[in-house]
Amino acid sequence: MDHLAVIGAGAWGTALAVVCRRAGRQVTLWGRDPARMEEIAEARENTRYLAGVTLDSGIRITGDAAALAEAEAALVVVPAQTLRATLSDLAPALGSDLPLVLCAKGIEQHSGQLTTAVAEDCARSNPLAVLSGPTFAAEVAAGLPTAVTLASGEAELAKALAQAIGSSRFRPYVSDDPLGVEIGGAVKNVLAIACGIVAGQKLGDNARAALITRGLAEMTRLCLARGGKVETMMGLAGLGDLTLSCTATQSRNYSLGLALGSGESLEAALAASRGVTEGVYTAKAAVAMAEAEGIEMPICAAVDQVVNHGADLAATIEGLMARPFKAEGFSA
Repeated sequence: MDHLAVIGAGAWGTALAVVCRRAGRQVTLWGRDPARMEEIAEARENTRYLAGVTLDSGIRITGDAAALAEAEAALVVVPAQTLRATLSDLAPALGSDLPLVLCAKGIEQHSGQLTTAVAEDCARSNPLAVLSGPTFAAEVAAGLPTAVTLASGEAELAKALAQAIGSSRFRPYVSDDPLGVEIGGAVKNVLAIACGIVAGQKLGDNARAALITRGLAEMTRLCLARGGKVETMMGLAGLGDLTLSCTATQSRNYSLGLALGSGESLEAALAASRGVTEGVYTAKAAVAMAEAEGIEMPICAAVDQVVNHGADLAATIEGLMARPFKAEGFSA
């Protein structure tokens, strides 16, 4: 795989274009707005989303979908809520055998589908893989050491993609559990909002550690109910990404929770965020998925009540703490 496309020119898409170029590939970075892409091409910098990172001349920057036809694989780096529209619009430009690497973290709100299911609706014959893990775009673009999970039901495809994008500073670990990887990437956004609220309410480090641990149990419970693997939840796409997102203000979801916990309104917190805060959408979808599976996800349900139903923050926290005592484990 010598030529890779990156679909989506936000911070993460731009960082992944840098990763692919660093791995020695020819890269096409595509964005929906041709005028904006022309600005990025002229400046050789995405000043809006990833300022300070120079884009190598080996990265072709374009708003022309026809340029995607040259690629041997495409990394799809658009928000989960716009994935369906993007793939549908680009379908004529994407060959039916072009591997698609899904890099969004979330659940489509109106359908309750994970990103692979959305992609299968729009690109039925394209081989699919999922890329996830503890990654802040600015650190990845700067070449700081990063490890990710790259999962596919096709083992050889996962290995080939890992070889294509991997380098000494960006280390992909191969997995055969794309479903588990997706669940980890989606649910951690909801739990990051919860951890931000804990920090904003000044509830202490004990509370945050407990929330991360019990949040991991919720993620694992849902993963197993849907047929994923417990090992995935203990890996980079599970515990790794959860830890990162729940402990750093670089996380949009954590920052949103921090603002809410500090007394800001949801509207003000969202307005201050650059990019999509996926946890708001995913909270509702994750709770619906849990109900369909007959499992409990009380932390995610509490976040959903706060961000989507206007529940009182203090009363919601008290309700969580007043739940009956249970045995520790994924089933509790």
